[in-house]
Amino acid sequence: MPQFTVQELAALVGGQFVSEADGKKAIVGAAAVADAGEGHVTFFGSAKYLTQLKTSHATAALVPLDFSESISAVAIRVENPSLAFARLLEKFAPEPIRFAPGVHPTAVIGREVVIGENVSIQPYVVIEDGARIGGNCVLGAHTYIGHEASLGADCQLAPRVTVGARCVLGSRVIVHSGTVLGSDGFGFEFNAGRHIKIPQTGIVQIDDDVEIGANVTIDRARFGRTWVQEGTKIDNLVQIAHNVVIGRHCLIVSQAGISGSTRLGNYVTLAGQVGVVGHIEIGDETIVAAQSGVSKSVGSKQVVFGYPAMPLRESKEQLARIGRLPKLYERVKKLEEIVATRSRSSPPVS
Repeated sequence: MPQFTVQELAALVGGQFVSEADGKKAIVGAAAVADAGEGHVTFFGSAKYLTQLKTSHATAALVPLDFSESISAVAIRVENPSLAFARLLEKFAPEPIRFAPGVHPTAVIGREVVIGENVSIQPYVVIEDGARIGGNCVLGAHTYIGHEASLGADCQLAPRVTVGARCVLGSRVIVHSGTVLGSDGFGFEFNAGRHIKIPQTGIVQIDDDVEIGANVTIDRARFGRTWVQEGTKIDNLVQIAHNVVIGRHCLIVSQAGISGSTRLGNYVTLAGQVGVVGHIEIGDETIVAAQSGVSKSVGSKQVVFGYPAMPLRESKEQLARIGRLPKLYERVKKLEEIVATRSRSSPPVS
């Protein structure tokens, strides 16, 4: 088990602490604020955990630069406590599991497949004819790579990932278990009382440094490409329809669904369970709050919420008004009773 002093940990994350004596205290592990005890380092990432931090038995805590509360733990001030804590976790974590290069005997490799150096192909992987696998890739057990698909260098595909025919992944792409890249887009035309399937002839393109969670489905394009651009991160259980374009460094959170031919700009965030209709655009750096439904295009640098999604302040005002409707109803009812009573008691006008 690795052990560090407070001073050594502070140096690792570029942190500052006050007392020279505190720097000699030993740290043997990292833990969340509710679980941390003596010898642990924790972090303060949200104001709602302040009470827990004040009663914590942690030896040290990573806190923001402007933190001024009194705590028993040694306060190590850093610019970003959550990110600094993540770096420290790596120091205390077990060695990562590594897969030796080579092709497992149960793997099935098609004709004219190109496999780069140091690739690890795990049990029961299937790679179809004409596929290309870049150097240092890891293909987990039961993964399927379709005909003429292409993976760049240093990709990590967990067990049971499917990459459909002719789909293209860049370098350093991470795909978690159960995800399907290149399933048919949901395209049908209604004719003579029947739904007629429209061929989906395009591909899925995933650019460099994208990470895709478990059980995600990204449909191939009807024509052209469904495109996820550089650095975007996609959570579990997300559905991305045909011909969608997602810009660079976006965040798509769990259970979001994006309908066909919609375009997201760069640095867009879709929070959990967001639904987006098809054929619209969401501008750069816009945030869509959880459980919102986006029914029309949204400009850049906005925060929207609700169904239909609208600017956050406007949406909150509408929710507040809806919450006051029962009281308003009672007031109107009483006013109607007063008016009716006065009408009955007033003499008729001659």
